[in-house]
Order: sequence, then C-alpha cells, then structure tokens
Amino acid sequence: MSEKCPCCSGKQYSLCCEPFLKGNQIPASAEQLMRSRYSAYVMQDADYLIATWHPARREPKLAGLLSESFQDTEWLSLNVTRCNHGCHDNEAFVTFFARYREKTDIHAIYECSRFLREDQRWYYVDGTAPPVGRNDRCPCGSEKKYKKCCG
Repeated sequence: MSEKCPCCSGKQYSLCCEPFLKGNQIPASAEQLMRSRYSAYVMQDADYLIATWHPARREPKLAGLLSESFQDTEWLSLNVTRCNHGCHDNEAFVTFFARYREKTDIHAIYECSRFLREDQRWYYVDGTAPPVGRNDRCPCGSEKKYKKCCG
C-alpha cells in the first residue's frame, strides 16, 4: 500500500498522481493536471513541470529557476476550491490555495490557473490571483472568514 498523495486528494499516491509523474498516464482533466503539478513540486520533479507547461510559455531558464526553488521550499498542503470550463472545451480554470514553507516562514499561493488542451493533453498556461474579500470564506479551506484566518 502506498502513501497518501501529496496533492491532498485523499487517494493513494499510486492511484492518483504517480501514474502521471511516471509518464504511464496523461491527466484527463485540468484538475488532474493541477494536482499532479503540485505533486511534482513536492517531489521536486522539474522535468514533469516543464513538460506540462504550455510550450508557448516555457522559458530556457525555467529548469534552473525550478531547481533553485526546490532547495528551500517544503510544500505543505493543497486545497482546490473551484474548477471551471473556459470559453471552449479546450480551456479550463482551476482555483487553488497552496501552503509552503521557505526556511522557517510559511507562505501561501492563491491562484486561478488557466489550462489549455492541445492534442489531447492539458497544459498549464498562467494564473491570476483571485480577489478575496475580508468577509469571504478563507480559500485555505478552514471555513473561517478570510479576515479571521489567512487575511
């Protein structure tokens, strides 16, 4: 029996993101790609992250930047809050909240990521930070108001 998947799906890693990271399967949805990319950050798999970045957005220095980021970063949790279809069947958006530790400081990323499907494969394109109101539910998943939690 394998350990729980780092993507916080509650599933076993061998039945969740591992087949994607090993190249045995291709994510069928933008959410699966989002979760597998998070797992790749946890596992420090720069090759997978680069391969799943949209080719038009890949930069030559991407591998180096990713490797540098791995050194002092420990990923702590992922909460996928929303999955939406885009303007067409080959576009999707996944909103997530992820926590990570750099040295002794805990940080968070709250992002609405855009994904495109080309030749039956999903790719990460870019992301934006969704607005959060003080009285909105906190995107971390705590069910508290943002101002009483991560705000």
